[in-house]
Amino acid sequence: MASLSKNKIKYIRSLELKKIRKEERVFLAEGPKLVGDLLGHFPCRFLAATPSWLQEHPGTDASELVEVSQDDLSRASLLKTPQQVLAIFEQPQYTLDTESVRQSLCLALDDVQDPGNLGTIIRLADWFGIGHIICSQNTVDVYNPKTIQATMGGIARVKVHYTSLPDFIRSLGDIPVFGTFLNGKNMYEQPLSPNGLIVMGNEGNGIGKEVAALINRKLYIPNYPAGQETSESLNVAIATAVICAEFRRQAAWK
Repeated sequence: MASLSKNKIKYIRSLELKKIRKEERVFLAEGPKLVGDLLGHFPCRFLAATPSWLQEHPGTDASELVEVSQDDLSRASLLKTPQQVLAIFEQPQYTLDTESVRQSLCLALDDVQDPGNLGTIIRLADWFGIGHIICSQNTVDVYNPKTIQATMGGIARVKVHYTSLPDFIRSLGDIPVFGTFLNGKNMYEQPLSPNGLIVMGNEGNGIGKEVAALINRKLYIPNYPAGQETSESLNVAIATAVICAEFRRQAAWK
């Protein structure tokens, strides 16, 4: 059984930093479920696992594969409770085109900052069959280890793009662009299209002014009962779940 060198442990832990991930064009994933979901979807540069995990996964394809003790894994891991395997994958390169939004339902995120929120939104997109998420350039990095863990494998099926959101929305022409606002229309009383873009905003400030000006379908998620004093807003990931569920419910009845 090999042991991880100090340099290798230092390198694995350095992937917590966006600068290093960007330079190396890689990301870190940990745990049997997540690593298992991602193997075969992204080229694996390095994999370290306990003997029991490797026995259960013969023929694992990785450029470098190391059998390690649980102690070694704990030293390299970014998790509070390390689990059996960690892997370093290559970041995918996707091209973004407006055709995806013409043909299907896509999500856009305007400066979402919390890695857990982004990961949960990717997981939701995967559940609701949304294949593309377009992020503003100030949205948290999708390859942040906390984001990757929170996707629960959804990152294998959902393509995440970073671009200027205002420029992208302008390029869509007459495609429906939805957003949630306190002065929007009750989403349960509006016809929702099976294609288009749903924009979700920053945790504290919502959708920014420049992007808000380009949204042509303003929606509101009503609280219950109407008029009752309540929390100021929903968490962005929860709001995304509520709105995506209503889009899919309406599509199912058409």
